[in-house]
Amino acid sequence: MPDGALPSPAARLVLQARQREIDAVRRLAARASLAEAIGQLIHALQRERGASTIYLASGGVRFADTRRTLAEGTQQAQARVRDLFDAQQAPEQGADARLLSLMAWVLLGLEALPELRGRIERRSLSAHDAVAAFSALIAGQVELIFHLADAALLPGVSGLLVAFLHLVQGKEAAGQERAVGALLYASGQCSEAHQQRVIHLIESQERSLQVFAEFVDAPLRERWEAQQLAPGTARLERLRRTLCAARAGAPLDTAHSDTWFDVCSERIDILWGLEVALVARLREACDAQIRQAEQELQDSAGLLRRLRDHPPPHAHAVERFFDVAAQPGAAPQLVGAGGESTSLLELVQAQSARLSSMESELDAARRALHERKVIERAKGVLMSRLRMTEEAAFRALQKTSMDQNRRLLEVAEATLALPDQAFAQLAAAPDKPAR
Repeated sequence: MPDGALPSPAARLVLQARQREIDAVRRLAARASLAEAIGQLIHALQRERGASTIYLASGGVRFADTRRTLAEGTQQAQARVRDLFDAQQAPEQGADARLLSLMAWVLLGLEALPELRGRIERRSLSAHDAVAAFSALIAGQVELIFHLADAALLPGVSGLLVAFLHLVQGKEAAGQERAVGALLYASGQCSEAHQQRVIHLIESQERSLQVFAEFVDAPLRERWEAQQLAPGTARLERLRRTLCAARAGAPLDTAHSDTWFDVCSERIDILWGLEVALVARLREACDAQIRQAEQELQDSAGLLRRLRDHPPPHAHAVERFFDVAAQPGAAPQLVGAGGESTSLLELVQAQSARLSSMESELDAARRALHERKVIERAKGVLMSRLRMTEEAAFRALQKTSMDQNRRLLEVAEATLALPDQAFAQLAAAPDKPAR
């Protein structure tokens, strides 16, 4: 606006608020791009993990060349993530300490990848340990996506980020299931610990994908529901039953190894297709938000400029000073010189109403993220205090939830509130939950 001149300090604040909205959405768009790149890196690591598992479980006979080719794809995805990490360090991106720490943790894991690949090449570690190493690396990246979703709550976008987070979580559980099942089938022998892991991973997929379906639009949800009826799903269920019903130590038909890997890969590819489509929705939502905010900024600036340049005629000053055209008996409303305050008030009221209408959408996103955070923390407490496995910790929470007819979230919150001596008593109890 030329000559300086916004009509009043209040008007400057209104326009500054609109500009802040635009800046916030642009930061969110940059973080959505980072989440997309991390999702691509996770997908590459999942593929490399699957091939590495088969390579090790088969004694280096199978997937040797495939594993090396997939490692090259991982390195390309890794380079893009590094570039976006560098961009997030710019002051205007507003990265907080937690985000920077999580990025550092991911980088440390990526720096250890060459050594992990060398050990896999030399077959100096077990297939189980390779799965664990890749899964730990991916877990840090999933946690980074969680933080991006948790720290960037904006209407129209936050719900999609929540859906994206849970889709990535569900897909990672599917990837781990492929790796653990491949290890079992390729080794030709059943293991109770691995059976329990597969069962836990199946349940984890169902929980994550249920939340994903709640936060996406109807077309994407219907697409997922339709794809669950694909023939590969029935084949996967049959192979799952074979794995989960076998006795510990019982032999498994190694001929099922390829079929298992193929049907699991088909499921992961379906989830990857949904992830690509969801990322497109995220981009569209961010672009739409930016366009809307910029248009509103232009509209607000234009209205205030017109009021300054074309004040109402003096003959109507009294009518514009006191607004008595409302309901009979209503108190007169002070308007102000030139009508500026009325229009400015309308701008402020419209902006407040819009922000208020966003709250219900944001509350749903906050609840989903809060529930995930509390349950994960409760699992972590049980694992560290009672030395339980992840699946045993979750089953303990789940069993308590069913026995007491309470929501899983409430049980998790109660677990976090337990004093240290309560955990000591549980650890010493002869009938404490299985490890």
